[in-house]
Amino acid sequence: MARDGLPIFRKLSGHPAARPRPKENGMSQIENLDAIDRKLLDIIQTDFPLVPRPYAALGERLGIAEEEVLARVKAMKEKKIIRRLGANFQSTKLGFRSTLCGAHVPEDRLDAFIADVNALPGVTHNYLRNHEFNVWFTLIGPSWDDVCATIKGIEERTGVPVMNLPAEKLFKIRVDFPMEE
Repeated sequence: MARDGLPIFRKLSGHPAARPRPKENGMSQIENLDAIDRKLLDIIQTDFPLVPRPYAALGERLGIAEEEVLARVKAMKEKKIIRRLGANFQSTKLGFRSTLCGAHVPEDRLDAFIADVNALPGVTHNYLRNHEFNVWFTLIGPSWDDVCATIKGIEERTGVPVMNLPAEKLFKIRVDFPMEE
């Protein structure tokens, strides 16, 4: 199980993606990427095409076939270089509310608590920390009442009190990992 702030990815508790990536031939997997993989990663982080055949559009930009793009993405997912492909929305602009939650979960109840939290569609992140409050997760819902009801449900099902820490000020940070030099 991950410790010290390594993520317990939603619905993938204890997944190998939560552990450091091994080196191949003395090099990290990132160092082993060729120029096309690096360019592909740069594009899909910030400019994924919103068209009926996005991988064909990516192939056009990269000068390779759609099938090769798909094979490269699949290979990077298998190596855990790509953990997730999907859209991110500014939930507040959609009227949703979110909060950061912390819980002090006894060691013998961690697996059950994590499974309960990870099963919730409104949980976007779930982390295990080496701290008194050892489980931290973010929760989003269509209203504040929905968020509070979800937390109450977690507490009722698990018997673990959950600390609710809604943001007082939102800081939206765009994080990209440039692959090309």
